[in-house]
Amino acid sequence: MTGKHTWAIPEGYIPEGSTGPEPEMESHETVCLLNATDEDATVEITVYFTDRGPIGPYEKTVPAERTRHFRFNEFEDPEPIPTGEDFASVIESDVPVVCQHTRLDSRQAENALLSTIAHPGE
Repeated sequence: MTGKHTWAIPEGYIPEGSTGPEPEMESHETVCLLNATDEDATVEITVYFTDRGPIGPYEKTVPAERTRHFRFNEFEDPEPIPTGEDFASVIESDVPVVCQHTRLDSRQAENALLSTIAHPGE
């Protein structure tokens, strides 16, 4: 079986500014999830900060045998994730998934893209 039930992304930061057309070039932080199982994945994402308690969980669904990319700066419920603050996240799924982390920093015209595999739990 491909994937794990728990993943951690210890690095997170949504830049406050952007250069270029939105939404394509808007600075963002993304969690990319692959569900290679034959069951829909119910995913809960909890976000942690350096100077206050965690928020979440943010509930997401990844259909069976599909991938979904979720931008942290589009999370609304239970509350938006602030820009310009360090954060980390824990992703928990009821079926095994694979998790990757991506950031687009377009604060200046010379854009930077960062991508890394998250740390699997269990």
